[in-house]
Amino acid sequence: MSQSVPKIDELLRKAQRSAVHLEMRDGYMEDDPALHAWRAGHRLDPDDRASWWRPWLTVTAESVARSVEIRRARIVSEPVSEYIRYEYDVTFPNVRAGEQVRWLPRRNASTIALPGNDFWLFDNRLVRWGHFSGDGDALGGELTEDEGAVKLCSDAFEAVWDRAIPHEKYTI
Repeated sequence: MSQSVPKIDELLRKAQRSAVHLEMRDGYMEDDPALHAWRAGHRLDPDDRASWWRPWLTVTAESVARSVEIRRARIVSEPVSEYIRYEYDVTFPNVRAGEQVRWLPRRNASTIALPGNDFWLFDNRLVRWGHFSGDGDALGGELTEDEGAVKLCSDAFEAVWDRAIPHEKYTI
């Protein structure tokens, strides 16, 4: 894994048509201060945009304004983990920025061929793999334009997307 792998927001700024993201873990970054605040009872106020808007959302909104379709699908175990409850609660800013989000219960993914890692797929040509420790700590990423990897990710994402439940209809 190279230190020179571009960050996701940099790749999103360069996307021309689409960016899709598949998340398959039930927990990430246990040391995240926002997660700790949520555990302590802090909740984002949808009416107080200034309190939850962050640079990532600006990149998302700008990309959507350039007609880049951004879709995120999450495969989750049910009943959901504490982390997924947190993630569900903090997804509305992504949706407000223009990202489409869907949730797929893991039991409904059993017949889908999935890659071994979370990924972003940009313009159906560039995969950015996300690597995580067993505890969900980010270990970096790697890029590939390998046609086999692109096809695997594209096919997997579309199969998940077709079965997944839109954020506004999914309940935990």
